[in-house]
Amino acid sequence: MERRPLSVRDFVVVERPTLAVFGAKSDDELPGLSDVRNMVEIEFATGEEELAHVLEHARILLGWDFRAGALERVWSHAGRLEWVHWAGAGVDAVLFPGLRDSNVILTNARGIFDWAIAEYVLGLVLCLAKGFPRTVLSQREKRWDFRHAESIRGKTALLVGAGNIGSAIGQLLRTAGMQVIGVARGARDDDPVFGEVHALAALDSLLESVDYVVNVTPSTPATRGLFSAQRLRLLKPDARFINVGRGDAVDENALAAVLSTGRIAGAALDVFADEPLPDSSPLWELDNLIISPHMSGDVKGADAALIAQFADNLGRFLRGEPLENVVDKRKGY
Repeated sequence: MERRPLSVRDFVVVERPTLAVFGAKSDDELPGLSDVRNMVEIEFATGEEELAHVLEHARILLGWDFRAGALERVWSHAGRLEWVHWAGAGVDAVLFPGLRDSNVILTNARGIFDWAIAEYVLGLVLCLAKGFPRTVLSQREKRWDFRHAESIRGKTALLVGAGNIGSAIGQLLRTAGMQVIGVARGARDDDPVFGEVHALAALDSLLESVDYVVNVTPSTPATRGLFSAQRLRLLKPDARFINVGRGDAVDENALAAVLSTGRIAGAALDVFADEPLPDSSPLWELDNLIISPHMSGDVKGADAALIAQFADNLGRFLRGEPLENVVDKRKGY
């Protein structure tokens, strides 16, 4: 057989793509990241100047910590970027117009936090029903503060946001004896947890009769200001409100007003419009409100799970396969 002359097409030069990691200084901070060093060149950035530098040649960006506007301000440097993976469930911190309108793929950490947040919500429901904050305060004051607590069995919880996280919360609350109702962007009648899921348009009619409202929505134009003063006043006097979604879904001043006047029985907030919550916020002064620092999904071992999820997607990216957890940048989730 006559051998044809070799050409440049017969040679493949394999270049390891650069992975930029924003929000960490080294592998030591991200358990398991060192395992992908044989596949990519890793460069770390903790400030905007460093991020701008590494974005000049990075094809992949792992967002471990995007402070307000950081990526947007250096976006002009992202000439080679093809994929951004955000190590969180909500992606509102990175959905600025430049990224949204680009061809850069955005993925998130959907699935990692579901059960942790569900456990946290169950804990908050129990805290509110059993009056645990008052019990702890009485203990500190050495006060024998006997009273009757409430049972959650048979109570109704309305989950606003019936995706993965909302479904996990609904499943756990139902196991604890509660009835659960789901609300989502669109209605459906075959949901394995809720059965019938109501459309967001039905929210007002549902708020009037439930015992607990749990907001799990992402930050989108449709959910910002969702719980207005008017909607909060629809709740029963003995109802409780819990937010583990996004802070901008709630009119915090209106919530403070209905709590301070006893218009509703209590609330628990893990997310806020401004984080950390400013000292000047009236929410700090309320004794029927539980405040936590955006930690409902953060459990020991979560960092390793996040990196393992990213590493799996990285393998898909390098093999030219479809990525998991691709975000619809127009919808915001």
